[in-house]
Amino acid sequence: MAAEPKTALNGNRKFNPAQPWGVEESLDLYHVQAWGKGYFGVNASGHVVVRPDTGEEREIDLLEVVEGLEARDLTTPVVVRFSDILAHRLRRLHEAFAQAISESDYKNSYAAVYPIKVNQQRLVVEEVYRYGREFGFGLEVGSKPELLAVMAMTENASDRLIICNGFKDDSYIEAVTLATKLGRTIIPVVENFDELGLILKHARTYQVRPRIGVRVKLFSEGSGRWSASAGDKSKFGLFITEILELFKVLKEHDMLDCLQLVHCHPGSQLQDIRRIKDAINELAHVYAELRLMGAGLRYIDVGGGLGVDYDGSGTNFSSSMNYTLNEYANDVVYRVASVCNARDIPHPMIISESGRAIAAYHSVLIFDVLGSSALDKFQVTGDPALDYTGGEELPQPVQDLFDAFRTVSERRLVECYHDALTAREQVLQMFNLGLLSLEFRGLAERLYWATCAKIRDSCRKLERLPEELEDLESILSDTYFCNVSVFQSLPDSWAIEQLFPIMPIHRLEERPTRTAVLADITCDSDGKIDHFVSLRDVKRTLELHELRGTEKYYLAVFLVGAYQETLGDLHNLFGDTHVVHVRLHDEGGWWIEEIVKGDTANKVLEYMEYDVAELYPALSRDCERAIRDGRMTLAESQLLKRFYESELDGYAYLEPPGA
Repeated sequence: MAAEPKTALNGNRKFNPAQPWGVEESLDLYHVQAWGKGYFGVNASGHVVVRPDTGEEREIDLLEVVEGLEARDLTTPVVVRFSDILAHRLRRLHEAFAQAISESDYKNSYAAVYPIKVNQQRLVVEEVYRYGREFGFGLEVGSKPELLAVMAMTENASDRLIICNGFKDDSYIEAVTLATKLGRTIIPVVENFDELGLILKHARTYQVRPRIGVRVKLFSEGSGRWSASAGDKSKFGLFITEILELFKVLKEHDMLDCLQLVHCHPGSQLQDIRRIKDAINELAHVYAELRLMGAGLRYIDVGGGLGVDYDGSGTNFSSSMNYTLNEYANDVVYRVASVCNARDIPHPMIISESGRAIAAYHSVLIFDVLGSSALDKFQVTGDPALDYTGGEELPQPVQDLFDAFRTVSERRLVECYHDALTAREQVLQMFNLGLLSLEFRGLAERLYWATCAKIRDSCRKLERLPEELEDLESILSDTYFCNVSVFQSLPDSWAIEQLFPIMPIHRLEERPTRTAVLADITCDSDGKIDHFVSLRDVKRTLELHELRGTEKYYLAVFLVGAYQETLGDLHNLFGDTHVVHVRLHDEGGWWIEEIVKGDTANKVLEYMEYDVAELYPALSRDCERAIRDGRMTLAESQLLKRFYESELDGYAYLEPPGA
């Protein structure tokens, strides 16, 4: 992707500081309309709003939600799930395929199956399953525990598909076989050849004609971070030779009618539509060949891969996608239909496992900023008589720093920057040799950063930056300390540098005057976010507002409904955040459908096998010994014990005073 011109504060176009700032400028700066897809906007008050059905006539003010939660003693960080967005995403998926089926004169139907690994939270899975009922959508499982959950949830739903992927042992296959006798439309997908023997064994034992699927190891490779999901070295699936052997075994057992589904998984977050076309075309030909050979195939499962445009650029970039949902549906339907028509075989029912595209948009992570650190806070006048009150003669490198600061001009920006860098290095060398006092080192530090800030301010007036100064904005960026754990709530940001849209949820009628990176509250240098969405390139800093005293400043991360909750870990023992489900009210406004309180300290300690019942008594005994030895008063002891007991039952994250 092309590098963005360095002409804005940190965005893609130059904002004239002489012009007034308003909501439209914030929408443009944070690219809300590009990645928001109509689900998110900004109202006249400068607050982010959520539009669950993408219509501006019905919206939910995020700041209003946060303030409503605080009134209910629920403080940030919090994940807010918008159930109506889930319903809308499922409807959009259905409509896209319905339109494609109509336009291609396709002679069968479509159903999505939601892979619950994408977000296994019970409430989310139940909502997806409930909202998908009118479209006949089903569920996909990839492990034994997921199978156990789904078997209970699909009571009295014989028409809803259950696709079983992943490695399977004997008991897993046995449970699937018995579920068939319950009336479930459940299809175990053979991932490795040994699973076929287990299926045949339990089919004989329980006198069942099972529905069987097979995953094809595609030659067509995927793209992006998960390109290895397809191709010869992919983790799952059978080679064509193995599929032919499977066909032979089923024929010998007079069970070719049981082979009902072919499946592929071209990858996750496929950004390039060409990869999807190649994979679907290859899978369709495998389907056609097996069908002509006599297999009882009824379904073609195109797997996952439907992307989410996290950065809004609409490009072939790992955090974007160069196609739309409608284009995806059209390509899938058209290519399957073309192959079947050419071979004169019935059109199969099309299945997709588009979990990311279903779930990503419906969750927003909101957290508060605790404070900030700035490198341009160091102030100097440039006059040695005012900036230095000691009696010693200024060392030459310090004098050079004064000269660099005083002579900054548009004509000498690069030269002054190089002079300041050289002088700073000399100061550090002299200090490390014991030739420079701590006071002079501190003065040099102030001069250096003040010079850099002066150069940066001059650069902001330029149409194009000198190459040497392109990183200065990032170097001088603030650090905003945020009440959140990246490892718990945004693991993909840390692990694979996944981009998520991040912006303030209020004050958007004001011009942001700071650029910053975000640091979480874990004791880990990796606990930070220093890459942000941009329509042209990845930004290294985020435009934010100046913090104002004790006034709360809230940021939000969007499109976090897929994978982030299930992948999160307990680094520093920060557990799950509060979660609330918010719905639009039929008469207008919003209401809270469900509240799931975040992990308390004692809960996360129990996760790590601490005996919580023994923690408080151990501290209490230590307090009594301190009282006995005169190291602590009784009042101090009681204060410490009250703190310890209340915090064991309290939220694992930081809470405001009095919360």
